[in-house]
Amino acid sequence: MNKKRQIAILGSTGSIGQQALDVIAEHSDLYEVYCLTANNSVAKLAQQAHRFMPAAVVIANEERYDELKGLMSDIPDVKVYAGKRALDEIVEADPIDMVLTAMVGFAGLSPTIHAIRSRKAIALANKETLVVAGELILQLSQQFHTPILPVDSEHSAIFQSLVGEDENPIEKILLTASGGPFRLKTMDEIAAVTKADALRHPTWDMGAKITIDSATMMNKGFEVIEAKWLFGVGASQIQVLVHPQSIVHSAVQFHDGSVKAQLGVPDMRLPIQYALSFPRRLPLSSERLDLFAARKLEFFEPDLNKFRCLALAFEAISRGGNMPCIVNAANEVVNRAFLEDRCRFLQMGDVIAETMERATFDKNPTYDTYIATDAEARRIATELLNKE
Repeated sequence: MNKKRQIAILGSTGSIGQQALDVIAEHSDLYEVYCLTANNSVAKLAQQAHRFMPAAVVIANEERYDELKGLMSDIPDVKVYAGKRALDEIVEADPIDMVLTAMVGFAGLSPTIHAIRSRKAIALANKETLVVAGELILQLSQQFHTPILPVDSEHSAIFQSLVGEDENPIEKILLTASGGPFRLKTMDEIAAVTKADALRHPTWDMGAKITIDSATMMNKGFEVIEAKWLFGVGASQIQVLVHPQSIVHSAVQFHDGSVKAQLGVPDMRLPIQYALSFPRRLPLSSERLDLFAARKLEFFEPDLNKFRCLALAFEAISRGGNMPCIVNAANEVVNRAFLEDRCRFLQMGDVIAETMERATFDKNPTYDTYIATDAEARRIATELLNKE
């Protein structure tokens, strides 16, 4: 009898984490949850623990430890931990085969590094890890012979398109984007949009942070940075295509002119499952793509004037060093401020741009540099918001 693969899910209460648990439940003969973690969602974490009975759960916010412990008192075999250090330590546990990094933001960097150093396969859904420290993560991955399997639908599509191509050179990556809810709006209309408007994504059901990033297209900018590191290409080899139908999840153009793409319905369970099962394809009880119903597939160039955040991400790539880290930190600050009605939609790009100019630039950052840069950029962005 084959041993079930032990999975740790960082950020199990978020959208990706919940869908990963759906996949594991559908293939409970192959996978078992070793650990579940959350930042603040105590009730949902406890509910998941009761259903999946992991070896351990971790709540990042130490102030919620007693509350979680109380909710878990009837299942004493499940260990309960709290704090950022506990996140770093739990991913090092010997039984774990794979760590799904579905945490949101910079907080995912440290536990991902600890997991790589412990030679755990990484199913990467935390895009900020590669945005902030792509060069470091790739160095560690090579040093510890740790595979990094992309979970983002776009990067999974690229990865799937590359399977079987071995050393065939990539001429261009075609990275698709839905265009978000404001694709057809004018600048004047965009200036007046609200949080509720931005949270109504036309095709994907995602968490609040990534939904706002999709509305500004900063999310696509981050995915360009991710693609650069994951697939070893320059920014000039990555073309963003606005594709409102969200059916072509991304494509690769080779140097003979051939283009391979991965198509499917907008369902994150598919790329999650592919990362868990690679190189196998397992059955998935999901809607199937009907190209007759789809009728048309459209592609447009993104408007970089309207979506300034995408332009800022490309600028960060060209400047290199710790600039993507600066952009990520400032973006996390303004994204949260917008969700809390403390920042206007277009103001987000203004604050990020000014933070890029004010923060200390380092062409050759180390891990300690990233930590210091993140703190400095957050302080600057917060100060800029408070001046408004």
